[in-house]
Amino acid sequence: MEKVGYRVEEDILGVVEIPINAYYGISTARAIQNFQISGLRFPRVLIKAFGLIKYAAAKVNMELGLLEGEKAEAIMKASMEVAEGRFDVHFPVDIFQTGSGTSTNMNANEVIANRAIEILGGKIGDKKLIHPNDHVNMCQSTNDVFPTAINVSVADSIINHLLPSLEILNNTLESKVREFEGIVKCGRTHLQDAVPITLGQEFSGYLSAIDHGIERIKKNIDELLELPIGGTAVGTGLNAHPDFGRLVVEELARLTGIPFKVAKNKFEALQLRDSCVSISGVLKTIAGSILRLCNDLRLLSSGPNTGLGEIEIPAVQAGSSIMPGKVNPVILESTMLACVKVIGNDLSITLANQLGELELNMGMPLIAYDLLQSIQILANSSRNLATRCINGITPDIEKCRYYAEVSPSLITVISPLVGYDAAAKIARKVVGEKKTVREALIEEGFTEREVDEILDLKRLTMGGILRKR
Repeated sequence: MEKVGYRVEEDILGVVEIPINAYYGISTARAIQNFQISGLRFPRVLIKAFGLIKYAAAKVNMELGLLEGEKAEAIMKASMEVAEGRFDVHFPVDIFQTGSGTSTNMNANEVIANRAIEILGGKIGDKKLIHPNDHVNMCQSTNDVFPTAINVSVADSIINHLLPSLEILNNTLESKVREFEGIVKCGRTHLQDAVPITLGQEFSGYLSAIDHGIERIKKNIDELLELPIGGTAVGTGLNAHPDFGRLVVEELARLTGIPFKVAKNKFEALQLRDSCVSISGVLKTIAGSILRLCNDLRLLSSGPNTGLGEIEIPAVQAGSSIMPGKVNPVILESTMLACVKVIGNDLSITLANQLGELELNMGMPLIAYDLLQSIQILANSSRNLATRCINGITPDIEKCRYYAEVSPSLITVISPLVGYDAAAKIARKVVGEKKTVREALIEEGFTEREVDEILDLKRLTMGGILRKR
């Protein structure tokens, strides 16, 4: 007898009570019971990918004469509703589940089947009308659907979210390079005074790192466009029409505007997720570059009275619960934490790719979650960093120039004239006797005019050798 508010479904293991308003079925209900681990759920973009795949599969199966039109149309409508986000609440399965991702694939099959049944005027759970396996999952296996969903969602996220965010960061840095090109400051190596550099040159290094990161993504994304759909259980394509995989890939390309293609080798695509490890490595590299950028900006903006204070970053919120008036670099630190998470996720993805034996990887749910999380937080933090911090940076021009003028490393410029050892002695005099470089050079016999030429800070940022006259 059914409880009020529940329906009963049965499988080979017995019966399970399911909430009457749930679109998922018995397979998902068992997964909910079995995997109460983290409370973590897959992001919207992966559910969208499942919806698109099921839509494409139903359409292709109809065109191939394998699925009757009325059923196919209902499944296609339900699948598109899933892709649009109307049923996200009905995808409750924890990410820590069976390693192939079967529970999530069945979750999609059941939600789409029950919604299709509803569209056809039937009662949810009536598998005689639309069956989650026989109809929604026709010509498919979790083993080819889940890796296909990973690639579709990751490519979608990178192209439509991450790359635009990195371009915003790139453009913001490029603007600052131009703005700061004439501002001379002291360079620093090992956190010690070095020869002059412009603030624009310093920022150009950060810009180049992001620019290279964008190019690395574009070079590595091609592997992700290979989809293994049609390989079914082990890559052979058993129980799938020979044209099914190719046609589904073509339909997914049409739906997304992304040039997906059939995997060169479906056995490899099921055994390993090397394309995910590769792109994760690129994300890790970018995260490392941004982490370094943020750390440098924290240092350059340190103060206000006892730090370097060469730049000022926008104040966006109070920084201390005990020290009134204190403002901290919260946007920079938020970004740094996100970058650390991306770097950590890369190790998780690498290890998950090694799980499983022979024909199937069994780390797919973790790979999917961590990679999509890395893309999301790297995209969001990059955009936030650009718009809420870097865009509003202002330099303290006088302080930058002062530090450049008092750096003992200015002596470097006369090394070609007097030799390294003699220049080193003058540098030690500057430090030991608390003299300015100008004073030390005049004491060594250089004229005021020669010193003016030697200490032309702007010229020193342009490279080259000061030659004897």
